[in-house]
Amino acid sequence: MIKEIKGLHHVTSMAGDANQNNAFFTQILGLRRIKKTVNFDAPEVYHLYFGDEVGTPGSVMTTFPFGGMPNGRRGVGEVGVTEFAVPHGALDYWKDRLTAAGVTGLQESTAFGEKRLSFDGPHGDGFALVETDPRGRTHWTGADLPEDVGILGFRGARFALQKAGATAELLGFMGYQKADTEGDLTRFIIEGGNAADTIDLQELPGAKPASQGAGSVHHIAFAVEDRAAQLAVREQLLDTGYQVTPVIDRDYFWAIYFRIPGGVLFEIATNEPGFDRDEDTANLGQALKLPTRYEPLREKIEAQLPDIVDG
Repeated sequence: MIKEIKGLHHVTSMAGDANQNNAFFTQILGLRRIKKTVNFDAPEVYHLYFGDEVGTPGSVMTTFPFGGMPNGRRGVGEVGVTEFAVPHGALDYWKDRLTAAGVTGLQESTAFGEKRLSFDGPHGDGFALVETDPRGRTHWTGADLPEDVGILGFRGARFALQKAGATAELLGFMGYQKADTEGDLTRFIIEGGNAADTIDLQELPGAKPASQGAGSVHHIAFAVEDRAAQLAVREQLLDTGYQVTPVIDRDYFWAIYFRIPGGVLFEIATNEPGFDRDEDTANLGQALKLPTRYEPLREKIEAQLPDIVDG
């Protein structure tokens, strides 16, 4: 069994308009934009990172805003809901705030004893705010939010799958333990990691497969401390028969990728070197940062990218 995984690192979704995407996460959800860079494989597209003050692993939502990309179709074979943690008692505030902002799909519920508020992202994304213990986490204080309601990071994620058995087996191999079952939901928790430690599997055997587009999760990343831990995980996955990519340098972490039986793309990302490697903490997410190989093309890339207007 893999022992190096520490919970979630980040979640990456595809999006439409960059300014709409940026405004949703910074002005409505009150997250900090911690990095403005480009998609490594499509440098004419931004890669935006949002999270807490420093981009702590387990707090980071990232997006590829592809402009006019059509919305995806929700279904099985995807991360159906990305779940953010908020302090106990915060949901009444968030219901009012999201309603005032015109956010759709608001629905209150309870799962595994936790109160939650589900809502749609700007491109039909599936999101939820979940009341939970802070566990030492604090929210980004630069937004217009009361001190006791801000997003602390991720609570976890909910997968939508036709059959959950193979994914449940994989999660067990990755160090997650089955915690509880409610209806078509099964909860898995990883011990000894960060606070983004929960994965729920929702089995929907009659549902149609998801079709990716704006609003779809592109991949979900799990955290390991360093490159040595990542290599150990990669070796164990290869030994089990998974097709795993070589290690890829993503500037702010190193990454490996593999696709699970249910269709979701998994990443294992290192906590090192972090988002302050090329910007000081006070100025995270302000300047456009380019991978080294794209620096000679900066003028051309900047001309292709839309201006992001903050505030």
